[in-house]
Amino acid sequence: MISEVYNIDCMEYMRTLPDKYFSLCIADPPYGIGADRGQKARAGTQYGKSKATCKDYGDSDWDMKAPDMEWFNEIRRVSENQIIWGANHFISNIPVDSPCWIVWDKDNGTNDYADCELAWTSFPTPVRKFRYKWHGMLQEDMKHKEERIHPTQKPVALYAWLISNYAKQGGVIFDPMTGSGSSRIAAYKLGYDFIGCEIDKEYFDKSVERFNAECKGIVTAKDGSTYVQKSLFDM
Repeated sequence: MISEVYNIDCMEYMRTLPDKYFSLCIADPPYGIGADRGQKARAGTQYGKSKATCKDYGDSDWDMKAPDMEWFNEIRRVSENQIIWGANHFISNIPVDSPCWIVWDKDNGTNDYADCELAWTSFPTPVRKFRYKWHGMLQEDMKHKEERIHPTQKPVALYAWLISNYAKQGGVIFDPMTGSGSSRIAAYKLGYDFIGCEIDKEYFDKSVERFNAECKGIVTAKDGSTYVQKSLFDM
């Protein structure tokens, strides 16, 4: 099974590929709404009445600009079908109508954040909704709580649902901006081939470390050394 991520600009990588190389592209690009500045301002403050504080993800300006039409056209060239998060913020750069949008209901209660996130798709099916709580320290599956390593991190369960419902058996899934690596983890656990790109070296390294820990049991210590965490069956 293929599971690879490259620390490279996705546009540079896609230009090396033939048409329809991937069966499905799932992308979560910057929305271009300045969310990075808002998160920097909220870092260290509390989530409403909660005692939890907003996490500081560093100084990377990850939401400066939404993808342009050239990016969208290249995505469509290299993949048979596409699912693109946040497209409602840059729909003018997607000159293709779609009856099927994905609605992720984050079940986050009353706050300043969006209740849902939307994804444009190339599929001719009706609108579909996936409900999964994702609000600060509160997550749908608290027994298997995910560590947040990226400001726009989405749950593995969301990608698993997308792949289970829209990916083609035997096809290769592509994520041009892997970020936290949730899409890669979901594809690996479901047995799908996966290729991704991440231009930011810090997020690339963190996502690889996360993937190795969650999927292969390889844990990285603070001194940089690694070891394989044994399962109960190995003990």
